[in-house]
Order: sequence, then structure tokens, then C-alpha cells
Amino acid sequence: MSNSKPGHVVVLVTAPGLKVARKLARTALQARLIACANLIPKIESHYHWRGRVESSREVLLMFKTTRPRLASLEKLVIANHPYDTPEFLVLPVGAGNRRYLKWIANSVTETAP
Repeated sequence: MSNSKPGHVVVLVTAPGLKVARKLARTALQARLIACANLIPKIESHYHWRGRVESSREVLLMFKTTRPRLASLEKLVIANHPYDTPEFLVLPVGAGNRRYLKWIANSVTETAP
């Protein structure tokens, strides 16, 4: 296991359904802003919104990327997301399998094959 040198991160984004989640994942992959997206369907979210307690079924996306790609990824999510205020939470990766971390970094470089 190695430390996360280039600033690897996991980004959490919720979407209203699989269609939106798949579009966000595909668009981010094509732009080389993420190495991987995990879609976790059928989560139940409870939250405050406009003075009320709300709940809804959503899909959770877990994006794997690096810090240098975050601003562009956030811009892409905001531009392509149907929510007025989409979730965009960044969790730092402190350590991980060296080969996996290298794969993430290589996958989000603009010169990757």
C-alpha cells in the first residue's frame, strides 16, 4: 500500500435515477475527468430542502479521480445535472494499492491512450 501522492480523491454525487447517473459517468469518463464511476442504485435520501424535510430514491455515484481534475469535474456535474443544487462531496484518499492509484492517475491524464 502506498500514500496517495498526486492527491487521489473520491467524489460523491447523487442523481435522481440510473439514466442521469449513467450519463454523468459516461460524460466524465469521455472527458478523462475520472478513472472510474461506481453507480449504487436504490439509495434512500432524507434531507432538508426549502424549509421542508424531504425524501427520495436516488443513485449514488462514486467517482475516482485526482485533485487537479476536480474543478473541471465539478463544472461538468453542475452543467449536466438536473438538480438545482447537486451533491458534490470530495473525500481524500489517504492510501491505497500502488498499482490502483497509478491507474487512476494515468486514466485522468489528457495524454492517456
